Amino acid sequence: MAIIELDDLPASGALLGLDPGTKTIGIAVSDTSRIAATPLETIRKSKFIADAERLFALYDDRSCAGVVLGMPINMDGSLGPRAQSVRAFASNLLKIRDIPLVFWDERLSTVAVERTLLEADTRRSRRREVIDKMAAAYILQGALDRLRNDAS
Repeated sequence: MAIIELDDLPASGALLGLDPGTKTIGIAVSDTSRIAATPLETIRKSKFIADAERLFALYDDRSCAGVVLGMPINMDGSLGPRAQSVRAFASNLLKIRDIPLVFWDERLSTVAVERTLLEADTRRSRRREVIDKMAAAYILQGALDRLRNDAS
């Protein structure tokens, strides 16, 4: 499939949400009816092939129909070095396996999740542990909400 637009995702099936950082990849998954995104896990980046194998194992285990990949867009709308890194990550994933992949603007996702965790009085060590997978869920939920709004 390659990199596509949100509306071009297959019409049904779970979606995997990814928040790739410099050291970790936050992972979330939607239910098959695409109503809710759930944080799944955070993997510490190692060799790309090992990371990709883990991602594709989760993709297959959850019978996913596509991937929503957080794109770090600058506040002014421009793409910086982190965006280039995410584009390269997506390109490398697609070289291994041809799946439907969508970029989703992740501006302020980590900030929003951090604020939620602070409001919930979550310990700092626990925040560090969950923030990446929760950011992936926040990103994926944004895409799910857009899909649902576009359908109505």
